[in-house]
Amino acid sequence: MSISQATVDVCNISEVSTNTRKAAKSNLNKNVIYLPGTDCAIKSQVSLSGHTSYRVGGPAEWYVAPRNIEMLQASIEYAKEQQLPVTILGAGSNLLVSDRGLPGLVIGTRHLRYSSLDPDTGLVTVAAGESIPSLAMEVAENGLEGLEWSVGIPGTVGGAVVMNAGAQNGCIADILVSAQILLPDGTLRTFTVEEMGYAYRTSKLQGSKLVVTQATFQLQPGADPAIVTATTKRNKEYRLNTQPYDKPSCGSVFRNPKPYSAGWLIEQSGLKGFQIGKAQVAPRHANFIINCGGASAGDIFSLIHHIQSHVQEHWSIALEPEVKMIGEFLAI
Repeated sequence: MSISQATVDVCNISEVSTNTRKAAKSNLNKNVIYLPGTDCAIKSQVSLSGHTSYRVGGPAEWYVAPRNIEMLQASIEYAKEQQLPVTILGAGSNLLVSDRGLPGLVIGTRHLRYSSLDPDTGLVTVAAGESIPSLAMEVAENGLEGLEWSVGIPGTVGGAVVMNAGAQNGCIADILVSAQILLPDGTLRTFTVEEMGYAYRTSKLQGSKLVVTQATFQLQPGADPAIVTATTKRNKEYRLNTQPYDKPSCGSVFRNPKPYSAGWLIEQSGLKGFQIGKAQVAPRHANFIINCGGASAGDIFSLIHHIQSHVQEHWSIALEPEVKMIGEFLAI
C-alpha cells in the first residue's frame, strides 16, 4: 500500500504567521501574494465562473489553490491573520455563486490529489481534491466494489463527504470509514463516520468551518475487475443518457421529498423547458437547471424560486434546494 503525491515546497506555518503580521497592509494592495518561503500564490479578483460547473459567478476577492495540506494550512492561517472570511471550493459542481462574487479568501481544493488503495483489504484513502468519477473507475479496475453508483457524480471527494453525495440507492455514508478534517485552529483531526452526523444529502460539516482534507473508504475486495468496470461504465452511460450533461449544470437542484422525486413533481407542474433568461429547466430531466449559454447566477436563482413557488402552489410541497447558494442574491 503506497501513497503518491507530487513534491512541492512546504509552507512553514510559524514563518507565515510571523511574516504576515508585518506585511499585512502592503500585501493586500498587491494583485498576487506569495506566502513567505513558498510558491503558493494568492491572487486577487479571480473570476469564479471557470471554477463552477454552472459556469457562472462573480470574482473572488482573493483566490488560492494549495497543492498540499501544508499550503492549505498556511492559506487558512493567512486568512486568519488578515481577518478574511474563507470559502472552500472543490469542483464547484453543487454550487451557485452570486454574480457579485465572494468576499475574503476562496480556497480551491481541486489540486489536493493523491490516492492509496489496498486490493486485499478494500481500504481506499484519497485526498479531498480527487474526482469522484475518476476514483470510481480506478477502484473498479482494481476489483473493488462499492463505488459503482458514484461514477456520474461530477464532484470531488471532499464535497461528496460533506454533502453525503449519493445516487442509485448508494451514498458516501455507506462506505466511509473516517475523514481527516482541518479544524479552524489549523490542526488536523480524524472524524469517524459516526461523528459525521450523516443524514440524507447532509452532514454536520455543512455550514461549518471544518475542512475535509482526505477520506478513507471501505470497499469490497476480490471482485472481477472486468465485471465491476463494466457495471461502473453502464452506470455512467445511464446517467449520460438520462441527464443533461451536454450543458453546464450543478446536477440535481432539489432534494427528493419522499415519497416523490423532485424531477417528477417539477415535470408534472408543466415546467420542463421553462426558461428565465438563459437558465432553463432541462427538457431531459426536470430536476436539472441548465445554462443555455450566457446565463447569470441571477437567472438560475430566479428560476429556482419560480420552481419552488410553482410546485408549492400545485402540490403543497416545499422543495428544498440541494444546490448550495453562496454570496449575495437579490430578494425575490
